[in-house]
Amino acid sequence: MTTHLPVVVNVADAPSNRRRGGDLRAMLTPSAVGATSGFMGLAIVEPGERIGEHYHPYSEEFVFVVCGELMVDLDGVPQPLHADQGMMIPIGMRHRFRNVGTTEARLVFHLGPLAPRPELGHVDTEQTEQTEQTEQIKQAEQTIEQPVHRHVGQPPHADAPEPAEAVR
Repeated sequence: MTTHLPVVVNVADAPSNRRRGGDLRAMLTPSAVGATSGFMGLAIVEPGERIGEHYHPYSEEFVFVVCGELMVDLDGVPQPLHADQGMMIPIGMRHRFRNVGTTEARLVFHLGPLAPRPELGHVDTEQTEQTEQTEQIKQAEQTIEQPVHRHVGQPPHADAPEPAEAVR
């Protein structure tokens, strides 16, 4: 018999992940609570936002809409999902969540079983605006960190990238 009480995690304490669109909060995870069979979290999706298309090669995904109106694209086929409705997305099925309503949507998700390693559990099949912005920032940081080599007699700015190049 366990002598500890279960860990309680508040959504505000879960780290925000916006790389794939929306605001994903993985709350009850192996690292946060010692989960061994899966993990659970909350997705907050503003009107017009989407969580980019992806699939899970090892896990089923169970979702429940707390509030809002979503369109879930399942292998390219749109399926409405409203407040107080849930769905199970099979292993390997491509899916994307789009907020088609006028208010914030909140979606509870649970994935299980766990992938052999965390980086194997999620495969993106499209880029979202957020992933494109993240890539642009990484490229700009790499450009800034690269040393500028000048030849004697060249003006200091001759080898410096144009501002537009640093953001691509």
